[in-house]
Amino acid sequence: MEKADSAELALPYKLLASYPSGLSRAQVEVIFDKSYDRIPHPDINLENSINEIWDQRVQRNASLYNGEKFRYGGLTHKSGDGSNQESCVCLHLGLTDYRTFVGTNLNPLWENFLVASEDDSLQCQHTSSPLGNGAVVETFDKKIVVLQRSNNVGEFPGHFVFPGGHPEPHEVGIANHHYGKDTIESKFRNEKVSHEMFDSIIREVVEEIGVPAASLVSYKVS
Repeated sequence: MEKADSAELALPYKLLASYPSGLSRAQVEVIFDKSYDRIPHPDINLENSINEIWDQRVQRNASLYNGEKFRYGGLTHKSGDGSNQESCVCLHLGLTDYRTFVGTNLNPLWENFLVASEDDSLQCQHTSSPLGNGAVVETFDKKIVVLQRSNNVGEFPGHFVFPGGHPEPHEVGIANHHYGKDTIESKFRNEKVSHEMFDSIIREVVEEIGVPAASLVSYKVS
């Protein structure tokens, strides 16, 4: 067996954070702000390709529909002090939608949307980058649940996957960034979005595998 070239070992993704023991609700914070929204690309032809690709997709698959999603704009870590304070992560989130995801991240020219940057969130400032979720569901008899995707979906039709989807802005009453600058209101909104990170995965598991929420125990974000 020959030694693999280092380029062959390079992964096509970057692991931004890993928490093997998981994070509780109290350890996940959110800053939701329009400053973490996608920035339009200066190339007007590339920008126009977003609508063109979406229109082509919808023509081929009429079941596709657009919807608001939270956009990943980066994260910061806060280490615990070893006493009562636990380590936590703060997600920086903006708004995007499924149409823009299809037209940027899934665009055949997706690499043209990237810019050179040491910061991954800045490198992807022109992409949709919606925040998704997924769950590893283990049964009492130590089986892991996987699902087969429909052949009528936009990505990976027919593939086997874990239950999952996206946290949904509409579930916490967010449709746009038209709100005031009140600090208390902003803090309350951030807390609701943070809770949606956990509530959404429970909804996905209940909807996709049909188990009652009360039967799900011991879950964390990792």
